[in-house]
Amino acid sequence: MSKELLGALSALEEEKGIKKEVVIEALEAALVSAYKRNYGQAQNVEVSFDDKKGEMHVYAVKTVVDDVVDDQLQVSLDEALEINKGYELGDEIKFEVTPKNFGRIAAQTAKQVIMQRVREAERENVFDEYSKYEDELVTGTVERQDTRFVYVNLGKVEAVMGSKDQMPNEVYRPQDRIKVYVTKVENATKGPQVFVSRTATGMLKRLFEQEVPEIYDGTVEIVSIAREAGDRAKVAVRSNNSDIDPVGTAVGPRGQRVQTIVNELHGENMDIVEWDEDDASYIANSLNPAEVIDVIFDDDNERACTVIVPDYQLSLAIGKKGQNARLAAKLTGFKIDIKSETEAKEILANKAAAASDDTEADEASDQGDQTEDSTEDAPTDGADVNTNPDESNEDTQD
Repeated sequence: MSKELLGALSALEEEKGIKKEVVIEALEAALVSAYKRNYGQAQNVEVSFDDKKGEMHVYAVKTVVDDVVDDQLQVSLDEALEINKGYELGDEIKFEVTPKNFGRIAAQTAKQVIMQRVREAERENVFDEYSKYEDELVTGTVERQDTRFVYVNLGKVEAVMGSKDQMPNEVYRPQDRIKVYVTKVENATKGPQVFVSRTATGMLKRLFEQEVPEIYDGTVEIVSIAREAGDRAKVAVRSNNSDIDPVGTAVGPRGQRVQTIVNELHGENMDIVEWDEDDASYIANSLNPAEVIDVIFDDDNERACTVIVPDYQLSLAIGKKGQNARLAAKLTGFKIDIKSETEAKEILANKAAAASDDTEADEASDQGDQTEDSTEDAPTDGADVNTNPDESNEDTQD
């Protein structure tokens, strides 16, 4: 080992970001293994690497004792005092035992171990770097695609995008530059594994933060997002400044801000609605662009309601294949049942009629009960006829 090794260590630190101390530690561990394997020494061996001169030294560590039982592990107190008068029983002394040909043997034996430790250090370095990007938006290059994943090059690592994270309205071709949202970073056996998505709601939030300074700085807040990626999304916003319109701010002048996001997502439609602390108002807003007449909450389920809309807006409120109602339910967290005004009136009329029938039935039942009570209390016809057999015989004889 020489100055060439020191140069190599410096190059590793500069080019791959691996600290010199990490490689030296791996090198010393590898040299201990090499020495033991080639010279059959006990476990009391230490290897020291001089990072200034590029030299290695092997030491046998021995414990100071009264009576030496194993001279490879122990040294007598008398011998220790000859080296240094300050040694006492129990102290450890290092004796250099570096073989002349150790450099060649160590280089051959330790190479595999050193490379393994270098790879581990590289992986750890990459993991530390990309774990900082979890839940963030990054830009990468599409490399290839198979039946399971789209592989995206992020620079030092190849990220994977599963089928559920791919936009149904997009085609990914090699060398395409795309923005992706980092959902998870794992330190796997084969190295750091980065998972990315273009369908996650978090990606939509980050895109709005990029395009709308007021959302980035917290003046306008995204409260909730409901998304069917590639088709349509609803975003509920509120303002922390009474002078700022949250919806207008998110949409931007002439819709420029939201249009930039729509373009990035290749035509995914956006509904920006205002969040309201009043649940009825919030639910009505969430069904935008449909007009809402009334919101009636379910007495038996506090997270369910019926929404009344004009007859001509029923299909708009429900949306194509129920999408508008479905997204509104996801956005607000309420189970939403949508009824037209006419249908609602019919339901109310039927309920009123049923209630009236029940009332009449109850009244009739009450009257019936009263009639039965009167019959029981009234005297029976012929009540003065004597039904006593003895008295009847007496009358006949007279």
